[in-house]
Amino acid sequence: MKKSHFVELILIAIQIINVMIKKASLLLIVLVLSTSCVSKKIYTDLENKYTDLKKENRKLSDDNEDLVKAKNKLELDSATLKSEFDKLKSDRDKLLADYTASEKNLKTLQASYAALEKDSNEALTANINKNRELLTQLEAKQKTLLGEQERLNKLKKDLEFSSKRLNELENMMAEKEASMKKLKETLSKALNAFEGKGLTIEQKNGKVYVSMENKLLFQTGSWAVGTEGKKAVVEVAKVLAQNPDISVLIEGHTDDDKILGNIGGGIENNWDLSTKRATAIVNILSENKGVKKENLTAAGRGEFAPLLSNDTAEGKAKNRRIEIILTPKLDEISKMLNEL
Repeated sequence: MKKSHFVELILIAIQIINVMIKKASLLLIVLVLSTSCVSKKIYTDLENKYTDLKKENRKLSDDNEDLVKAKNKLELDSATLKSEFDKLKSDRDKLLADYTASEKNLKTLQASYAALEKDSNEALTANINKNRELLTQLEAKQKTLLGEQERLNKLKKDLEFSSKRLNELENMMAEKEASMKKLKETLSKALNAFEGKGLTIEQKNGKVYVSMENKLLFQTGSWAVGTEGKKAVVEVAKVLAQNPDISVLIEGHTDDDKILGNIGGGIENNWDLSTKRATAIVNILSENKGVKKENLTAAGRGEFAPLLSNDTAEGKAKNRRIEIILTPKLDEISKMLNEL
């Protein structure tokens, strides 16, 4: 704005100078016309001055045009600068507003951060203490877990061993069962001639039961084995000789009839009679050299293990019997069971 004012002052000064030059020129002409008696030298000097003044006037006029152009350019630049200034001022105001809002938000965030930091520090301290407690508990749990893991590993090892032994036991029992089945079949074949004569063969509970009624073996009140009965017992002995690992229990059984008087050379009761009959069977079995005597056991059960009721003659006949119970030796199985 100051520069434009300066240009205007220069233009006014130029106009004043032009007016003065014009007046001086007119004055000079008047003097020349009015004083025709002036010397040629003075006239020439004045004429030269006039010429110089015209040149200077022309130069000033040219300068005036240049100054006018400069003025116009300055005015245009001034307008442009003013527009830019207004825009910059608007941008500044907007930036100032944004800065103020951002500053306010910053202060709000700083306050929130400070509060959060305070809460976080308190929470962190509480969490640290809690984490320490949890860590202590975790270490205790881990120690317990390691102990349990060791115990579990031992149990797993024991289980694997037991499973292996159990499989062996099952295989062994299956073999024993198969051998007892084969033994029953062998006995059935060997004693086939005595079927229907009071002899039965049965396999149950892993054992083979050979039951012989008294009508095949003994006379009433006697423990002497008859001829036909002895043949049957001899056949049993042959089979036992081929199976030396079989335990043999010979049980004598009676009905519930009481022993009256002194029969058979001093029999006192059914216990006595059943025992003597079982012993008589053992003696016949022992005559076979292939039968191991240590595998034989005689037992008298009297009337206390009946098959049927003693209220009928048929029941009494079934109850008076010898049972030869064949059992596989279970020493290995018992040992294995103890190891489980």
